Amino acid sequence: MSYFLNLLPQAADGRWFSNPAIVNQFLPALYETLAMTLASTIFTVLLGAPLGIALVATSRGQLFENRAVNTILATIVNIGRSVPFLILAAAIVPLTRLIAGTILGWQATVIPLVVASTPYFARLVETSILGVAYGKIEAALMMGASRLRILFGVMIPEAAAALVQSTTVLVVTIIGYGAMAGALGSGGLGQLAMNYGYNRFEEDVMVITVAAIVIIVQLTQMMGDMLSRRVDHR
Repeated sequence: MSYFLNLLPQAADGRWFSNPAIVNQFLPALYETLAMTLASTIFTVLLGAPLGIALVATSRGQLFENRAVNTILATIVNIGRSVPFLILAAAIVPLTRLIAGTILGWQATVIPLVVASTPYFARLVETSILGVAYGKIEAALMMGASRLRILFGVMIPEAAAALVQSTTVLVVTIIGYGAMAGALGSGGLGQLAMNYGYNRFEEDVMVITVAAIVIIVQLTQMMGDMLSRRVDHR
């Protein structure tokens, strides 16, 4: 065991888990990361899922085909996806300040996270629903089901497993974005790593915070995979 510990980067004073930054700030930072991720995921799903469904419904050959509406929605989504997160977060500072009253802290960071993640999740939702076999839609049409019934009673339930996987990808992406936002004063593990691990060269803090983020991502993926298998109708 001592051999493997020697392979780790050594803290300047050898403190590691007794480092005051870890003792006093790790748990609050962990809470902020989890709260920021949960809040951002909820708002992103509430906004991105309807947008993705609208993209599907209005696309060519679909139930509510409308080229003009689909083009407008697709353009908005494409523009939103093309802007790097840190640039977007800086660009919408006035909006963040207007809504949150500040640009610092995890609560304020939820706003750029949602703005950045919503178009991304909308595309994931679109891809998931479009993956439903057309034969099932055709069968529902032959049975006289309405277009709304087909959309919400056939297409979305059949895409449930893919939608869960898409949501899992979304959560992992938000965790990554939130960690990057540590450079902008977002709070959470990302800011802890930046303030102490990067700016103060305390490698023990950097290693512990990165390990915590990796564990959160792994647990998220495991839970997403398990839930996806449970809702899979195939």
